[in-house]
Formats: sequence, C-alpha cells, structure tokens
Amino acid sequence: MITDGLFDLQVNGFAGVDFNDPGITASTLDLALEAMLVCGVTGCLPTLITASPETLAERIRALDTAVAGSRLGPTMVPGYHLEGPFLNAATGYSGCHPTQAMSDPNANLVATLEAGLTRSILLVTLAPERSGGPQTIRELRAAGKVVSIGHSAAGFPTIKAAANAGATLSTHLGNGLPAELPKLDNTLLAQLAEPRLKACLIADGIHIPRDALAALVHLKGIGNTILVSDAVMAAAAPAGRYRFAGMDILADENGKVTRPDGAGLAGSALQLDQAVRNVTAWNVANPDSAVRMASQHPRAVLAAAPGFSGSTFDPGQIRWNSAMEPTVLRKGPGAGRN
Repeated sequence: MITDGLFDLQVNGFAGVDFNDPGITASTLDLALEAMLVCGVTGCLPTLITASPETLAERIRALDTAVAGSRLGPTMVPGYHLEGPFLNAATGYSGCHPTQAMSDPNANLVATLEAGLTRSILLVTLAPERSGGPQTIRELRAAGKVVSIGHSAAGFPTIKAAANAGATLSTHLGNGLPAELPKLDNTLLAQLAEPRLKACLIADGIHIPRDALAALVHLKGIGNTILVSDAVMAAAAPAGRYRFAGMDILADENGKVTRPDGAGLAGSALQLDQAVRNVTAWNVANPDSAVRMASQHPRAVLAAAPGFSGSTFDPGQIRWNSAMEPTVLRKGPGAGRN
C-alpha cells in the first residue's frame, strides 16, 4: 500500500522535543519532525495546551519561528492546534491542563495569538458550555478555523447547538472526562450521537481500552473516525521524566504518561503508525481503513480551513508493508535522509 503519509491533528511534542517549549529551535523541531517522518507521518498540527494569554503568545511565536526556519517544518506543518484555554475547569474534565489559566471562549484571543505568524491556527478545541461558546464557534468558523469539542461537560442540547454553530470534531473522544458520568445524559453519548461531529481517538490501549475503542468506532463509524496520537515528547524517546508545557510528567516503560504522582494522564507516548497497527491488530478496522483514519480523514476535516492545502504539504510518499510498517519512498523540498 502506498499513501501520502499520515497526518496527526494533535501532537504536543515528539522525540524529546516539547512543542510548548518557548525555547524550541528550528534544529530541535527538525529532530522531532524527522522522527515523525520515520513513523509515516508527513503532516501534523503542533498542539499548544492551556496557558495564560501571555504564555501562549510566547510559545506560539517561538514555535512559528522554529517552523519557518526549519528544514521540514515548511512542508510538514501547515498550521497549529490550540487546545485550550477555553476548556471546562471542573475536576475530571480539565485533565492535565492548568485550570487557573482557563477562560471563556474568545475568538479575538485566537486572532491576537496568530497575528504576525507565518501560518495560522487551523484547529481550536473548546468546551461549548462555557459562556459564549456557540457564538465563538460561529466567529471562529467565519475566520476559517476548524472547531472541535473537548474537555467538555456539554450535554445533548449544547452539543447540538455547537454543531449548529459549526463544530465538526470531538477531541480525543472518551478522554478529558471524569471517571464517573451520568448514566445516559452525558457528553460522551451526546457527542457520539451527533452525526456532524467526527471523533478523534487515541488508540494506544491506555487512553481507551481496546474493546471500548472498538465500540466507539462501531458507533461513530469508520468514516467518521480519526486517529490521533496526543503525543508529548516521550513519544519515540526513552521512558523517564520530562518537562511538558511547564509541568513535570513521567513516561513509564509501557508508554503511559502521567504526572509524577501518577494522577491522571498527561498526553501519550503513542506514535501514529502504532495506532494504525493497533486498530488493525485489534480487528477494529482493516489495514486500508486504518490508514485512511490517520491520513485521508484528518486532511478532509482540515479542508474546511482556507489556510490548509493538503496537496502543498507533501514531503514524501509512504509504502506500508504487510506488517503495516512505513517506509519513505521519496521526499520533497527540505526533507532529510532516506
């Protein structure tokens, strides 16, 4: 099987490099992107998590400067994913995001953050139940952004209102939720039931047990499912302690990433090609469908953003062997070694 490669909508870092680090450089970014390319990923949206407006501005300017000056960034990074600060701060919903920095949705903040950047914020994750949620979704869509629902407690009416306003995705569906939910009137069921929302899923067997993953894909449908990594710098790197977005995290030998006290997940160590192999091995999808869930489907969602052109960002084609292992066939401008 030959493809244009995988596309990761949600990746916070990779191969020891934190995309939320204001000290990121073009050379360190290239280390991460080269490691992603080896994993069959030819495009991604580096993801910034919740922080104060001042800190977010510092982080995204540093990231954008690194992308623009790097060897692989111009071909692999069409834009960015802002996951927060417009999230639900309640326990369980907030995840590892700093709750003190969370705020109500604000399209003007997004516009301010991307002013002067070489590429746009293409994807924004927010909790639509916060004040001004649906109106902000409309404003973001008018500005050419794709809007996703995540870290949210929104029930059926609010999810419908968010979809009416233009939301099209669910960020890491099944995660960013408390361990206990109302039996039937809960946001997981509401997002599953909304046909206008495509579901992004982390197929590492840690964020979602494999049987639950199979159920979510069955209910949402393969055509409406996207595989993401939600990787932090522990992906393609040794187990150990890392610093992610200003917080300490710990990656164990099994790929589980948590705060050092073990309370809650803090991203993943998943490589997107492994997610493809997992859903194939677990009989969730056949190989062709699994690859499409991590390549064609995310690109199709981003097609709604005027700042994205999937055909422009093509550093190489990927051949997949019978074991679903990727090999780069060729690379475009600025790409590294074969």
